[in-house]
Amino acid sequence: MANALVSIQIIPRTPNGESVIPYVDRAIEIIKAAGVPYRVAPLETTMEGDLNLLLGVVQDMNAAMAEMGCPSIISQIKVYYVPAGTASMDVLLEKYPDGQ
Repeated sequence: MANALVSIQIIPRTPNGESVIPYVDRAIEIIKAAGVPYRVAPLETTMEGDLNLLLGVVQDMNAAMAEMGCPSIISQIKVYYVPAGTASMDVLLEKYPDGQ
C-alpha cells in the first residue's frame, strides 16, 4: 500500500564540472527500476509508495551518483506521509488534470 509521496531534487556535483543532465537521467533510471509510480517535473521527481521503500530509492540514487564519480550530492526531498492510509498523486492532483 502506498503510504507516502516523496519528491526529490538531486543535485550532484559532477567530477569535472560537466552538465548534471546525464547524472539526473541516471537517478531517474533508478526510480524507474524500483517499479514505483513516479512523475518527472522540471525541478523534481515525485514517487509514490511505501515510505521505507522510497527512502531506499533515494539512498540508491545517491549511491549511484557517488559511483559515477560525484564528490558530493545534495538531495532535497519532501515527504507526504499518511501512516494509516493511502497517499496518491492522482488524488492530490485530481483538481488539476492538465497541471494548471
